[in-house]
Amino acid sequence: MILPQESWPAAARRWRRAEEYGFDHAWTYDHLSWRSLADQAWHATIPTLTAAATVTDRIGLGLFVASPNFRHPVPFAKELVTLDDIAGGRVLLGVGSGGTGFDAYVLGQQELTPRERHDRFVEFVDALDALLRFEEPGSGGISFSGDWFAAHYARMVGTPSRPPRIPLLIAGNGPKTIRYAARHGDGWVTTGGSEEDREKWWSGIAALSRRFDDEYEASARHEEVARILSLDIESDYSLASAAAYEDAVGRAESLGFTDVVAHWPRDEGIYAGQESVLDEIAGMLTRMV
Repeated sequence: MILPQESWPAAARRWRRAEEYGFDHAWTYDHLSWRSLADQAWHATIPTLTAAATVTDRIGLGLFVASPNFRHPVPFAKELVTLDDIAGGRVLLGVGSGGTGFDAYVLGQQELTPRERHDRFVEFVDALDALLRFEEPGSGGISFSGDWFAAHYARMVGTPSRPPRIPLLIAGNGPKTIRYAARHGDGWVTTGGSEEDREKWWSGIAALSRRFDDEYEASARHEEVARILSLDIESDYSLASAAAYEDAVGRAESLGFTDVVAHWPRDEGIYAGQESVLDEIAGMLTRMV
């Protein structure tokens, strides 16, 4: 996870290094600002990932995670497919219902109930699913009308870089969202609960993983679904040491997760650490291969 805070010359080095280290994917947050860093520099997501696509060749490029708090599916879909074209089909689209912080009211929105947020989210994802598959030739475009979003003959001319579309990775911890991810997503993303005690956090992750297992089994699906865990909480940083990272990855794997995400070490404050830990981890991965 590379937070979009550095000017591009410094940020470009991190995106290139993420690929050189051998990681499978690199992500950035899709927020307008974020928590305790709200008063600091914070660049826009799509331009950042577009620039990252031009300085890398292999690594997956992810949004962690987009939401309907400040996006409409039609222009957003256009931005995504343009990015994916530039990246050569490497975009990973994490999508969530949207938090209740800054992003939720910066445009003058009214506060939504949890049910309204979920209903809006499902409508948002269903619209993206249709748009990112492109319209049938001669159909005249894609139209939909719901409680939250509408489109009249939206055009997505061309073909997706990867059929049937950019992977949709559904983020959330609630029962409805986990069920939706298990039944419709190409993957499930979780950051776990808000516990600051690490062992309690892991217990919560185990419970969420069991719920996803149950929902996936009930869905009768057979295709592989990625399960992605963000390892870091504010009180405990997974890249504090190579040993801490190795332990966290092992625990995530034992719970059925296929992928993990850790924050690139910051100079100070939250997720502060040393890039030398990344060097050590990359060496470990090379020896394992």
